Amino acid sequence: MIGLCGAHRTGKTTLAEEYAQLARIPFVRTSTSEVFRALGFDPKVDYDFKIRMMIQNGILDAAEALWKQYTGEFVTDRTPIDMLAYTMADVQRQNLDKDDEALFIEYMNRCIASANKYFALLVAVQPGIPLVEAEGKAPNNMAYIEHINSLVLGLVTDGRMKSGRFIINRKTTDLTSRCDVIDNAMNRVHERHMTQLESGRHAVH
Repeated sequence: MIGLCGAHRTGKTTLAEEYAQLARIPFVRTSTSEVFRALGFDPKVDYDFKIRMMIQNGILDAAEALWKQYTGEFVTDRTPIDMLAYTMADVQRQNLDKDDEALFIEYMNRCIASANKYFALLVAVQPGIPLVEAEGKAPNNMAYIEHINSLVLGLVTDGRMKSGRFIINRKTTDLTSRCDVIDNAMNRVHERHMTQLESGRHAVH
């Protein structure tokens, strides 16, 4: 129910693992590269938009299959918001035909519905931690990271999102402080839920 979203190389996985240990809840790891391989594609290759949309739907299928296994609290390092942001980054002014545009709109609506269904809290993790080149990690392309970050921030604050939403300040890079932010945000979600329940009881009476 807690989804960390943001660009690559922002520390989402490390933060999700740490928070899972502190809160004693499951950490659900998602992997896009495994889906690429299962579908017979290479994650390092650029494909045309129709193939890209097929892959993106496969990634969301795999993630939802994981998330639906949990009925209680869990934390994950990737959400439909991330998937949508990376897809949006591929959209340019004139690179989609009408069929591509329809595929994108359908996928966008699916991602928003999925985020609302599976997550009580979305936490945007912004760039800020030192970037170090490492084997198996996405490249340190700060311009692209900032591009994705801006898209994620826009989506997290979109009025169509019904879950609780919080943005970690860029200056908050310490792992413990980041965990505290998630904990405080989750407490607010619980308080809001209890207030809604109480309001419902009063309305009935």
